[in-house]
Amino acid sequence: MRVIGGVYRSRTLQAPPGQATRPSSDRLRETLFNVLAPRIEGARFLDLYAGSGAVGIEALSRGAAEAVFVEKAAPALKALRANLLRLAIGEGAQVVPGTVAAFLRKDWGTRFDLVFLDPPYNAGREYMAALALLGGTASSLLGHGALVIAEHFRKDRLEDEYGSLRRTRLLQQGDAALSFYAAEE
Repeated sequence: MRVIGGVYRSRTLQAPPGQATRPSSDRLRETLFNVLAPRIEGARFLDLYAGSGAVGIEALSRGAAEAVFVEKAAPALKALRANLLRLAIGEGAQVVPGTVAAFLRKDWGTRFDLVFLDPPYNAGREYMAALALLGGTASSLLGHGALVIAEHFRKDRLEDEYGSLRRTRLLQQGDAALSFYAAEE
């Protein structure tokens, strides 16, 4: 696993041991950031279910001003912190240990431009819970024109709407898919 583009391009990243965390493939991250390219510079990026932090680190590498990583699993947190340390990323990166639901229920006083979520594929209810919160009571975390992107198993259909969130695009690649949501104005 490596950083695809930007200032940390080609730098390798550590993945947590075992099968509990499934990192986004290099190819899927490249597709994601090709789509996000016009929006990434200076963006505030929220990486939910961050795992190794590969997606949020990619955002920082490509010019995001800030990335907040939310993760609860101890092995993933260890790998995430090691990756940030190895790349000497300090400023602009914040690791929040704990559950995504707890993070989304708290008022952080921050608005994010881009939110990425990739819960474990076997935790299907996490998609519904996180997207429902982002489209409802946690919508205050979304900046004007924000995008919420969910990576999911291709065969798992996410809803077209979650509260104020509406799916605007669906990209499929191999066994994975990316659903893009925008908040209704």
